[in-house]
Amino acid sequence: MDTHFSQPLPFSGDVAEIMKTRARGSVPMAYIRTYGCQQNVADGEKMKGILAEMGFQFTETPEDADFILFNTCAVREHAEDRVFGNVGALKNIKRRYPSVMIAVCGCMTEQEHVAERLKRSFPFVDIVFGTNAIHRLPEMMYTAAADSKRVFLRGEQSGVIEGLPVRRDKTSHGWVTVMTGCDNFCSYCIVPYVRGREKSRKPEDIVREFQELVDAGYKEITLLGQNVNSYGKGLSESINFAELLRRLDSIDGDYRIRFMTSHPKDASEELFTVMAESRHIPHCIHLPFQSGNDRVLKEMNRKYDREKYLSLIRFARSVMPDISFTSDVIIGFPGETYEEFRDTLSLIEEVEFTNLFTFIYSPRVGTKAAEMPDPVSHEEKTKWFAELLRVQEEIASRRGQSMIGRKERVLVENREEKSGLLAGRTAGGLIVLFPGEDCQIGQYAWTEITEARGLQLKGLPVSE
Repeated sequence: MDTHFSQPLPFSGDVAEIMKTRARGSVPMAYIRTYGCQQNVADGEKMKGILAEMGFQFTETPEDADFILFNTCAVREHAEDRVFGNVGALKNIKRRYPSVMIAVCGCMTEQEHVAERLKRSFPFVDIVFGTNAIHRLPEMMYTAAADSKRVFLRGEQSGVIEGLPVRRDKTSHGWVTVMTGCDNFCSYCIVPYVRGREKSRKPEDIVREFQELVDAGYKEITLLGQNVNSYGKGLSESINFAELLRRLDSIDGDYRIRFMTSHPKDASEELFTVMAESRHIPHCIHLPFQSGNDRVLKEMNRKYDREKYLSLIRFARSVMPDISFTSDVIIGFPGETYEEFRDTLSLIEEVEFTNLFTFIYSPRVGTKAAEMPDPVSHEEKTKWFAELLRVQEEIASRRGQSMIGRKERVLVENREEKSGLLAGRTAGGLIVLFPGEDCQIGQYAWTEITEARGLQLKGLPVSE
C-alpha cells in the first residue's frame, strides 16, 4: 500500500522545537555521511529534506553538528568495518557535547548482528533504523529526545512512500527512485534481506518528479532501483521499464537519462531498442555479469548463462553500434576454480567493457554463499584479481587511444584539484579533463580528445 505525505511529517514540529533548545548555535546543525550506492545517496537526500523541514542547517564536520547521521552500506565487509570505526570515533564528540544526537541507519542496520553490536558496544548511539523507516525519522528523534530512550527500528515493512521532502546535493545531477527492494536473492548478496522485496512506484509519480527535475534545469537524471529491468511488478497498470523510459524520454528538454542497475535476466531487446530510438538516453549501460562461467553463475543464482548474456550484448550492438558497456565482476566466488575464472577473462576480452567494477568475493552473513566451502586462499584470489586488472587495463588502453581526435559533448561536473582542469563526463560515462571556466560547471561543453592514458582522457574546448 502506498503512503503519500503532502503535509509536514508527524512529530516534525515537536522535534523542531526540542532541537532549538539543544542546539549549540542559533540553529540546529546536522551532519550526514552516506556510504555505498546511488540508492543510499537518494535516501540521504530525503533525510536531508526531512531535517531541513525541521529547521536544520547542514555542516561538513561532525564536530559542529547537533545531529549526526551515518547512512550505511552492507554490500562489502570493508564498508562495514569503516562504519564501525567512524561511529566509534563519535564517542568523544558525545562525551564533550552530551546533547548531540547520533543515529545510524541504512542497509547495515537491517542485519541483526549489526544492530546488536551497535546496541551493545556503542551505547552513545541514540537511534538505529533500517531502510524502510526514513519517513519515521522525526518520530524516532522525538522519542530519543523527549523520552531519553534509545530507539531501534529495523525490519519495518512499508509500501511505497511518496511526498517526502528532498534536499538534493547537486544542481545538475538528480536521482529518481523508480523501485525499491529486490526479489532475485543472488546467493552472495545481502540486498534482498536489507532492502526488502521489490516495490515499484506508480509511473505518474515518477513522471511528475522527473518533470520537476527537468524544469529545474537538471542535466543528468539517473533512475534508480536494485533491478530497474523488473520495474512494473505489482502495479495495477501494465507497464514495464522500457515503456517507462519511453514516457520519460518524451519530455522536452536538454538532459540525459541514465539508469541502474540492470539485471541481465530481465534485460530485453525492447529495452535496447528504446535506448537506440531515444533522444535522451546515452548509448551506454551498466550490465553486471559477475562471472563468465555457467556453473559459477548457477551457484550465484543469477538465472542466466554466458550465452544469454552475450546474446544481449550482440543485440544491443546491432541496434547501437557505438554502445559501451560497464559491468560488475566477482573474483573467487566460493568453489570457483582457476579454469572457471579464465572463462570470466575470456568474456571480458570478447565484450571489451569500457570499465569494470571488480571485487574479490566477500562473505555476507545470512547469505547462502557464506555457507559454501571456499577452499581457494585469499592470496590466490588476489593473483587472479591482478590478472583480470591487467587484461582490463589493456582493453582500456586500446579504447582510450581510439577516442583521440573525437569530439565529445561532456557534462562538466567539477574542477579537479590535482590538475586544476575541468572534469566533464561524456555520454558514454568517461571523464575528460580540459581547460575552462568555473561558470561551465553544471553545463554541457564540447571537447576534442587530445590525450589518453588508459581511460584517463584529456581534451581541449571546441565548438560544436
